[in-house]
Amino acid sequence: MSREFGAKELIVDESRAQELISQERARVQRLLDGVNASSREDRAAANEPGDMADSAEPLTAEGTDDAVAAELRERLAALDRADQRLAEGTYGRSVRSGAVIPDDRLEADPAAELTVEEAAELA
Repeated sequence: MSREFGAKELIVDESRAQELISQERARVQRLLDGVNASSREDRAAANEPGDMADSAEPLTAEGTDDAVAAELRERLAALDRADQRLAEGTYGRSVRSGAVIPDDRLEADPAAELTVEEAAELA
């Protein structure tokens, strides 16, 4: 159940929320850039001539890189959604119930969309 809240109901300080989101986005982007570079190296290594048994390792690393990159892209999308909630004035509230997400949770995860209890129910 989704409820709309006015901008005046923002739970956390808007500038602090934007700072946390920006810092997390920069951190995740650096990780994604590193994974992408590693993935290019793994793909190049898999295509090099050599012992056939050796090619399994780069291919396994390539698959791992792809999975990690997908998770990092999802994290960036979650941060985009957090930015959108901030602009709409609903940041700091659960997207599911509208319940307040405690500031300490938002400090730990600025993209948090659910309360701890709601997230635990999904796990």
